[in-house]
Amino acid sequence: MKILVVQQKMIGDVLISSIICNNLKVAYPNAQIDYLVYQSTTPVLEGNTNIDNIILFQEKHRNSKNEFLKLALQVRANKYDIIIDAYSKIESWLIVLLSGAKRKISYKKKGRTFLYTDNVSPELFPKTNFGLAIESRLSLLKPLDLKIEIDPLPKLFVTEKENQEAKSLFEEHQLKKERKTVMISLLGSEKAKTYPLEYMAKVVDTIADSFDVNILFNYMPKQTSDAKFVFDSCKTTTQEKIYFDLLGNDLRSFIAIMNQCDMIVGNDGGAINMAKALNKPSFVIFSPWIQKESWSIFEDDYINKAVHLKDFSPELFTTENSRKKLKKNYLKYYKLLKPDLFKEKLAHFLTSHIPL
Repeated sequence: MKILVVQQKMIGDVLISSIICNNLKVAYPNAQIDYLVYQSTTPVLEGNTNIDNIILFQEKHRNSKNEFLKLALQVRANKYDIIIDAYSKIESWLIVLLSGAKRKISYKKKGRTFLYTDNVSPELFPKTNFGLAIESRLSLLKPLDLKIEIDPLPKLFVTEKENQEAKSLFEEHQLKKERKTVMISLLGSEKAKTYPLEYMAKVVDTIADSFDVNILFNYMPKQTSDAKFVFDSCKTTTQEKIYFDLLGNDLRSFIAIMNQCDMIVGNDGGAINMAKALNKPSFVIFSPWIQKESWSIFEDDYINKAVHLKDFSPELFTTENSRKKLKKNYLKYYKLLKPDLFKEKLAHFLTSHIPL
């Protein structure tokens, strides 16, 4: 049997959707499980033996109709028995249409049901603390009626060499071994997903004021100016605990560095999802326009905590105040989510994981 899973989105989505591949391989150990993803997201799949082949959706496939057709025909030539489309947008619709697969599974969408043999109605509210992002992916397995215990946890695989390189980096930067190390998810994937920088500095100060810890910033080189703004906005006593220049060279090195940290605090996004896949405790600050119930995965108020403006001002989130309006005015609503609102929650989280 040959099965293709499609997820042409960003790192967090690809990592979370990999649970489909993981469970398929358990249910069908002799099947070929392939995964179609963006080239930039493949580092989160390295070492995952549940995936036999990674098929790359590259920039050329988006920019050239001929290249896209070549990719679709490549998929068709592979003669998949089953395609599970976790992406469900026009690019994947065309691939599914041309695939020739006997069974095609995706989310039920108006005007697209003819493309699939199995159309799964999406849930509107989570039934567990997995979160809708996890539950919706797992719902795509229901038509197959797998006779296994479903594992909802995304997984990352770090080699011993990568771990040793990260440990060497910690030694090179002279991190204090007796301290716990806190990674700060400093910046979101876009401004509308980034907690105001002056507020983030106060969050970092709260951590440093309360605990003797090592603090690392997660940012890309092109974000250095924003990261420096946060650093400069922190107290001098906080700055002494921040190892500003300790960065990985690429996504794999970040994963290895995160694996050596004890927890993560900050903006929702790929860094948070990777930390959770490494079983690291997380404290997440959600953007006002993001649905917390979808992306606050495995929230249990202990290992994984999350805060959202809706927790403190639910009256702002009416049917009239749509996600589109919230995103358009994201800064206005972000400003209402002052650090003092969740200072006690953050302190409780930190106290649970850092010895006093």
